[in-house]
Amino acid sequence: MKLTTRGHYSVKALLDISLHSDNKLSTSVKAIAARQNLPAPYLEKLLIEMRRAGLVYSIRGSQGGYQLAYKPKQISLGQILEAVGETIEPLPRHNRQVTVAEDWVTFSLWRRLHQKLKEALYSITLADLYYDARSWQAAQGEENNFVI
Repeated sequence: MKLTTRGHYSVKALLDISLHSDNKLSTSVKAIAARQNLPAPYLEKLLIEMRRAGLVYSIRGSQGGYQLAYKPKQISLGQILEAVGETIEPLPRHNRQVTVAEDWVTFSLWRRLHQKLKEALYSITLADLYYDARSWQAAQGEENNFVI
């Protein structure tokens, strides 16, 4: 599995929302895009997909924007990637009919690795990523600027 721009932007957006949700106000697409240096129109499309998946909800109006639908510790990386159509399935070449023992060993290995990857993606939460980013920033001597 490769984390594409689509998945990367989605994770960055939700991390940004989690950082700025302490005051219970929504965060605008424009603000997220500016802070994270992301293209706003593309980000809006991703947030709509994540809203449909139930990870965020939107608020209309002058103070409108997006909020997380759950606490950061309840949203996994796997859920985010799935919401925007990222595939975490094994590569197609590993799904073919296996006829040779050596091929079976390779197939079995890839199947096991895929299962472990899937478990890891669904066990890592936004809260985990947030604290990892904050720890890295502290080690770099940064305090307030939070760009992922």
